[in-house]
Amino acid sequence: MIYVENKDLVIPGEVLADDDYYPGRGTFKEDGKICSSLMGLVSLRNKKIRVIPLKSKYVPKKGDVVIGKIEDVRFSMWDVDINSPYSGILPAFEVFGREKKELNKMFDVGDVLFLRVVEVDEVKKAKLGLKGRGMGKFNGGIVVEITPTKVPRLIGKKGSMINMIKDKTQCKIVVGQNGLVWVKGEEDMEQLTKNIIHLIESEAHTSGLTDKIKRKLYLEIDGIVLEEEQEDDESEDDYEELEKPKLQNFKEELEREEKEKQNKDLFYETIEEFKKKSKKDNSISIANKPQNSFILNNKDY
Repeated sequence: MIYVENKDLVIPGEVLADDDYYPGRGTFKEDGKICSSLMGLVSLRNKKIRVIPLKSKYVPKKGDVVIGKIEDVRFSMWDVDINSPYSGILPAFEVFGREKKELNKMFDVGDVLFLRVVEVDEVKKAKLGLKGRGMGKFNGGIVVEITPTKVPRLIGKKGSMINMIKDKTQCKIVVGQNGLVWVKGEEDMEQLTKNIIHLIESEAHTSGLTDKIKRKLYLEIDGIVLEEEQEDDESEDDYEELEKPKLQNFKEELEREEKEKQNKDLFYETIEEFKKKSKKDNSISIANKPQNSFILNNKDY
């Protein structure tokens, strides 16, 4: 027997179903009853019952990709804030290998990085690394924070939601499994993307959300009012089917941007040097010109 309905709000200890159902995340079994272990929304799928927390903190797991901020530079490591009650460290050998270098010349306090969780110890301290496609330091952009459990909803099935936002805003977006999202684009598009991300977070439990976000994007960017579509949109119940954040090769894009900027600066420097040389050559030419030539050239005929 089931005592709750899909998407019901429940509290810790509340009885959800009898033992003819299977307990999932956010539940526990006691005396033949399935009970909620936290405050959240009920998710029913076939005979499995789960509770999705309304708010949660990120608990690091080996293999996760996260966005972190350098908090402190120590002798042989960086302390990294990974939006979690548990601390993160980036050992120097994960960056330099056996080389001896000054850590703050590579990453300093306040720098934002895309990292991978290499190892988690018994007290949940996360050792971080930069090995892998797209790992490294972000340049510019903004960081948006959301509840970590909402990350799959932001990404959508096969990346549908996040790709739609990228395509429409032309922003670069990188999502960490710890609930931090890096966004870089035009200033107004960064702000719009931030608002859209928070809208997805607050309405993650609703169906038809992809269509709602699509209509909002078209209205805000193009001033076009799209008709509401009837679609079988995924909701928060589909979390297990949603994709985890994929590694994105944003680092190559940033390096390409930097190279283009350097080439542009070099081009303008070359032009300036050419102008100075031409001006100097012209001055020498006038100074060496015979006086009679000057007179002839200025004579009225």
